[in-house]
Amino acid sequence: MLEYYSEKSRIIIVSNRLPLVIRKDEHGKIIFEKGAGGLVTAMAPVLEQKQGTWVGWPGYTLEKGAKDHAVTALESNSAGYDIRPVPLDASEIKNYYEGFSNSVLWPLFHGFTGPCLFRPEYWDAYRQVNEKFAQIVSDNIQDNDLIWVHDYQLLLLGQLLGKTVKKNRIGFFLHIPFPSVEIFSRCPWRYELLSAMLEYDLVGFHTIQHKRNFIGCINKLIQEVNIDARAAFDQTITEFKIKNRVKRIGVFPISIDYDEFLFAARDKRVKQRSVAIRNNAPDAKIILGVDRLDYTKGIPEKLRAFKRFLTRFPEFHKKACFIQVVVPSRRGILAYKDLKLEIEQLVGEINGVFNTHDWLPIRYMFRSLDRKELVALYRASDIAFVTPLKDGMNLVAKEYCTCNVDETGVLILSEFAGAAQQFYTDALLVNPHDTDKTADAILRAFEMSDREKAARMHNLREDVRTRDVMWWLNSFVTAAVRKELKGFSEPDEYFPRKPENRGGDRERVNARNV
Repeated sequence: MLEYYSEKSRIIIVSNRLPLVIRKDEHGKIIFEKGAGGLVTAMAPVLEQKQGTWVGWPGYTLEKGAKDHAVTALESNSAGYDIRPVPLDASEIKNYYEGFSNSVLWPLFHGFTGPCLFRPEYWDAYRQVNEKFAQIVSDNIQDNDLIWVHDYQLLLLGQLLGKTVKKNRIGFFLHIPFPSVEIFSRCPWRYELLSAMLEYDLVGFHTIQHKRNFIGCINKLIQEVNIDARAAFDQTITEFKIKNRVKRIGVFPISIDYDEFLFAARDKRVKQRSVAIRNNAPDAKIILGVDRLDYTKGIPEKLRAFKRFLTRFPEFHKKACFIQVVVPSRRGILAYKDLKLEIEQLVGEINGVFNTHDWLPIRYMFRSLDRKELVALYRASDIAFVTPLKDGMNLVAKEYCTCNVDETGVLILSEFAGAAQQFYTDALLVNPHDTDKTADAILRAFEMSDREKAARMHNLREDVRTRDVMWWLNSFVTAAVRKELKGFSEPDEYFPRKPENRGGDRERVNARNV
């Protein structure tokens, strides 16, 4: 175990995708752009500071044996840290990524066993690609580097690296839920997956429930390991030993860069755009849904709840404008094509029943949005409608609250989103399968007093501000490298916030009891 995280130590980040988006311009020239998302935002400055390395798939496929002419350009486009691409061919993408990762692990871990395709060729490809990642990591580490592996595509990496890496701490963070033992046990390779995860020095989850499920699976399925059941209820870090090596399991709710979204929301052009959006529905409250196209996001259930709201409460016709943004995803998988068709049919049905010559209840957008347009929508909306059937965290909820600088909005949130563990006192929690109760929550959001909305939203925003993405980063690294965790409550500041971080809106008083 590392005695402490020294100035000479580096961080090696390993994820399925590199933090660069690769595309061709109108002249066929390859263009590299910085990737989006909380992980990239958090890790890029840390890797620059520590001269770290990011290992991942570059996003394009190569034929077997073909030379990758983009590698040199790719590696030179990182800003202040090294990039090590893992080349994958079309067969590997089909069987490892679309196959085992997204047709086995993704539905299984979200509790959807129906779409699972337990095909041996998927498992073989998953193992082989994890071995390829492990080889590239092994070729690029130094003693005492902290290796931090991310997400379900790379569950086997800790075990594979453990065969060759002896002087490095290896941490793993799961960005999606971890299922109950009843669900997880349906996987034919349950023992292999769980045993591999136990090879990591630290395994991190978003919520205490995900941690409980993981410990429950260990105690049920791994005979040589038994963890005190009381440890499953520990809100922070659980320690135990395997072969005289200390292992840790922790809860680290991921977050966003609060200041980045706050400053974007205060941008003059963003504010002007939000006003223009509001002017398109001057007499209505805007309800906003922003979801990636996925069956875990509960988009059809959300649409049915809105239809039920309009049916039961006709007095709110023309007073509600529901903007639903669906971001394209995994277009090659049949289940996603079917889902898109179902959503579009529901939107057409609801608009067909309720629309008038001067009112369209639902405005549906199937496309990606740039950051400024998204933040403008957040600012313009009166209600955020975030109701996944299952979600590891759901950062849309945190982004919306941060951008609600006037503190006049309401967050309707699924109790099955990881964010509900943090926001349960101030969001309106719903079971998205309960159409009537979800319609009631929309009604409550419409009728809530300005004072209550301000109190709730202020508390939500304070939660995001105090536990932002840098807090998450430092929490995980503290748990990974500290020799002793006694008295650990707040993380060490291995990686301080940027100097321009001004902490957001701290001047208002806490109004939780209003």
